[in-house]
Amino acid sequence: MRFPLLVASALSALAGCASDPPSVFTPARDAGTTLPPVTDGGLVGGGDGGVTPIPIRDAGPSANCSEAAQLVYVLSDRNELYSFRPNLRQFTRIGALRCPTMASPNSMAIDRDAVAWVNYVESGLGDSAGAIYRVNTTDASCTAAPPVRMPAGWFRLGMGFSTVSADDTRETLFVAATADPLAGGSPGLGSIDPARGILNIIGSFSGAYRGQSAELTGTGDGRLFGFFTTSPVQVAQLDRATGAVLDSTPLPGVETPQAWAFSFWGGDFYLYTAPSALAGGRTTNVTRYRPSDGSIDPRYMTNIGFRIVGAGVSTCAPIAPPP
Repeated sequence: MRFPLLVASALSALAGCASDPPSVFTPARDAGTTLPPVTDGGLVGGGDGGVTPIPIRDAGPSANCSEAAQLVYVLSDRNELYSFRPNLRQFTRIGALRCPTMASPNSMAIDRDAVAWVNYVESGLGDSAGAIYRVNTTDASCTAAPPVRMPAGWFRLGMGFSTVSADDTRETLFVAATADPLAGGSPGLGSIDPARGILNIIGSFSGAYRGQSAELTGTGDGRLFGFFTTSPVQVAQLDRATGAVLDSTPLPGVETPQAWAFSFWGGDFYLYTAPSALAGGRTTNVTRYRPSDGSIDPRYMTNIGFRIVGAGVSTCAPIAPPP
């Protein structure tokens, strides 16, 4: 997700039409940080050339989750799709999204079939249109399903799937509207009815979070969380029925970003943050927040080599650390 700034949006639209980046490259390394290379198609594992398998650990019954549905996926401002294995600190480039739009990529969610739901936004002086396209995470191609057109005030979204409960794997695509500087604060939380392509408005965020912008991530045990770009940034659990904030945790030391995304995987939260593209230089940092011990690691991965604007993880993803 990106803040809807006029100049930044124009630059991002131009970047989306630029030539592809190198198929294999090593992200920039900051002092004290060791990163594996980003790969194109093939995965980089340990010394034996293998990859640590990810066991199926969804919260409810096995539900036939594929390994692909247990990965995190991220979206760059250059319209590139990557898979991400957080426990290996490993990004794998899948390819450029091939959706029939000139709009800019903004956010993403992943369903239990490992299908990506990608929010695109058209911007000028303010957001002027928005839509959600469905994307195949195997080759980054758009599916045949028509896009979901978003209503005014909901063009630019935070997105995340969450199941009904730990024992009921039916899931809902929740969305959060991003505040548009020309249209006021965020109207809060909603959901998408995929059968009819209709947005259902749930309600405003509560208390000090009313009108604030948030990216979303959900879990296979029926929880929903927001990454609020306040100062300091906050991770908050949300009431799925009302949009109210149930509890929140400030994360000091994490930048208030201009480009950001959010995912839950293996018991931990991953926050993807970058400054304005106008600042030049640095790309996305990945922060790991571990609720089990309260630790915040803002240097989990730094200056990874591209700017992430969307992240999605399905409700098949592990909710406990893999062995």
